[in-house]
Amino acid sequence: MDHFTYRNFDLCCEQVSLRSLAADIGTPAYVYSKAALLESYRAYDDAFAEVPHVVCYSIKANANLGVLATLARAGAGADIVSGGELFRALRAGFPPSRIIFSGVGKTRDEMRDALEAEILMFNVESLSELRTLDEVARELGVRAPVALRVNPDVDPQTHPYIATGLKTSKFGIPFAQALEAYEEAASLKGVEVVGADMHIGSQLTKAAPFADAVARLASLVKALRERAIAIRTVDVGGGLGIRHREETPPTHREYAMALLPALRELGVTVLLEPGRSIVGNAGVLLTRVLYRKDTGNKKFVVIDAAMNDLIRPPLYDSYHEVRPVSEARLGGPTEKVDVVGPICESGDFLAKDRELARTEEGDLLAVMSAGAYGFAMASNYNTRPRAAEVLVDGNRYTIVRRRETYEDLVAGETTP
Repeated sequence: MDHFTYRNFDLCCEQVSLRSLAADIGTPAYVYSKAALLESYRAYDDAFAEVPHVVCYSIKANANLGVLATLARAGAGADIVSGGELFRALRAGFPPSRIIFSGVGKTRDEMRDALEAEILMFNVESLSELRTLDEVARELGVRAPVALRVNPDVDPQTHPYIATGLKTSKFGIPFAQALEAYEEAASLKGVEVVGADMHIGSQLTKAAPFADAVARLASLVKALRERAIAIRTVDVGGGLGIRHREETPPTHREYAMALLPALRELGVTVLLEPGRSIVGNAGVLLTRVLYRKDTGNKKFVVIDAAMNDLIRPPLYDSYHEVRPVSEARLGGPTEKVDVVGPICESGDFLAKDRELARTEEGDLLAVMSAGAYGFAMASNYNTRPRAAEVLVDGNRYTIVRRRETYEDLVAGETTP
């Protein structure tokens, strides 16, 4: 996380002190680095420069309009999985011609909205969805551009909850059924077959599973062309991991080099759907220590952020580094603690049995690598307002989502 470093004894995002941010906007707060976002996006763009391509940022990772607009202005496309994400993508300035619609449960209304917006492509995940999309498109008098998401049954070697390319997954069409599914798609009057798609999982730290899956997809494309089904685009999905602890994921260039030989041979436009690897290490969750607690058997550091703000540790048992904002704490004593929030759940923790620099009440902590699936998965559990979001650009910052108020929490509700 090169854009989060200590300057003048305080942890900073770019040139902005997290201590000063906390004083200005309070805690908890999500803080994002604009430079980190653009650096990661451009690394993909450069790595695949030798083939026609579109880097379609996966909005589900972080859907804040400030983040989206930053990437849209840089030239990125968008990968969406809902009508709400379509709305956000268009509001943020992504051209419809650079938007792809993934997901297993698209509704008729969502299909209709996307067709009327004239998006680039639908990634279709089942024959039932294909037939419904055909009906909706014919009702509108248009043809829906589609790729079929094929499940290559490749083990991504990641957490089972975020593995999407195995034959036991709900995602995609089984590889053995792909040819038959494509032949049906090519026969439908409301559908135009334009591509092939895959996505095998998230937080992958090796290039080999990607290469294996692309090789299977390339063989399918060749078989389709032999049947006069033209494939112009290949969507290789996303899923490249980031470093939370000691992982060593491939660089963007290493990832590209593993995929490009097969893709170059096909002569297609390559679509990519990175999410976590663009925004994950571009953000932190800034929080303040409320209390210390020592039961004799265990020590707890109670903070004002909680599982409703960042659910990944209890949900996925994920590791997030926790750093003190004050650099002076790093030179002091350490202790093994659980870092926990105020939620009334034993599962409300952000770190367990973690050896950390000793902190005191009122200290500020930064939960690192929290830019992806942090605020995006936040909730109002325990009737807690969601955190503010801040986008830092050099020595300036913008509050890109204000902190929720109690009135926000009951907006839309009525009493009978």
